[in-house]
Amino acid sequence: MIKNIFNKLAGTFLTASGLGVGVAHAVNDLPGGPAVNQMNLHPAVTGIAVEQAWLHWFMLIVCTVIFVAVFAVMFYSIWKHRKSKGHKAANFHESVTVEIVWTIVPFVIVILMALPATKVVVAMKDTTNADLTIKATGMQWKWGYDYIKGEGEGIAFISALDASHREMSNNGGPKAGTSVDDYLLRVDNPLVVPVNKKVRMITTSNDVIHAWMIPAFGVKQDAIPGFVRDTWFRAEKLGDFYGQCAELCGKEHAYMPIHVKVVSAEDYAVWVSGEMKKLAAKADDPTKVWTSEEIFARGAKVYAANCAACHQPTGMGAGPIKALVGSAVVLDADASKQIAVMLNGQNNGAMPAWKQLSDTDIAAVISYTKNNWTNKTGQLVQPAAITAARK
Repeated sequence: MIKNIFNKLAGTFLTASGLGVGVAHAVNDLPGGPAVNQMNLHPAVTGIAVEQAWLHWFMLIVCTVIFVAVFAVMFYSIWKHRKSKGHKAANFHESVTVEIVWTIVPFVIVILMALPATKVVVAMKDTTNADLTIKATGMQWKWGYDYIKGEGEGIAFISALDASHREMSNNGGPKAGTSVDDYLLRVDNPLVVPVNKKVRMITTSNDVIHAWMIPAFGVKQDAIPGFVRDTWFRAEKLGDFYGQCAELCGKEHAYMPIHVKVVSAEDYAVWVSGEMKKLAAKADDPTKVWTSEEIFARGAKVYAANCAACHQPTGMGAGPIKALVGSAVVLDADASKQIAVMLNGQNNGAMPAWKQLSDTDIAAVISYTKNNWTNKTGQLVQPAAITAARK
């Protein structure tokens, strides 16, 4: 009953303040992610997360017991020995016994709390003997994954917010009455790992400080430009698990989710085989001269996967995102200007760098934008131009 009253009051407040507009959509628990009215930590799927949950409750109980005991004694003493009952305050300057007690007791309590905490922290930092090593590179505002050791070595891809969710956000969020439990958590390319295998995560960044965090794994590691940090996890359950960048990294910080798919060893081997075939297909010859039909088709796919979320499928942009239709840089006969923007970004990261794309993909998407919509420049950019610009 109290819960219902609270929900009604909260709804009234949101409606009255205007904050409830556009957010009255149905929400259910997301397995592996946040839950409705969640009051506790995420259900643990790694040994470290289990230890962290135990440590959390142990510390909470110890602190609660100390709080209750100290204030109970204090309030009892105040009430029992109040002046109105004729009690007079004792007048003394020191007590060796009291000083010994209030030194030893807190010391013992701190040691009892520190020992299990230190054990967990040391275990969290032990990244040795990993079955799989993956580098996670934070970028504004997406993640790059490189499988650098173990089964799947050589696989690399970009993981960004699903374009449909970005479009939903641009339009004010999910429509009323719809159920989108993974809103702003769905990605185009989830990180795939095998169950019961030790996975070492190496984190770094291309631009600003990010943080790779999966609550169900008990993992949160900063990704700092110019530095390499590492952490690890061993997922003990199959399923999809979600997290987000946990450092305020810019205006689209909320659009940088993390999705890890934990699969069986057999399914992982199948996935690796499929990704290797994709890599072989993408291993383009940078000296190849593409026809307009070939490069436009390739550019359309690259644009839809990486650019449409911000610049819109129509190329018209939105809000502070500049339109590509009629853009002076896009229409300029000197393609090197647009190449520089793609490789280095501009406007202090508002337009991020896309140097992680292949030379062919960058050439294709530039050619596509120069000749799509009302942009009809007739210009083609070949991969060799991108290769030269990188030097």
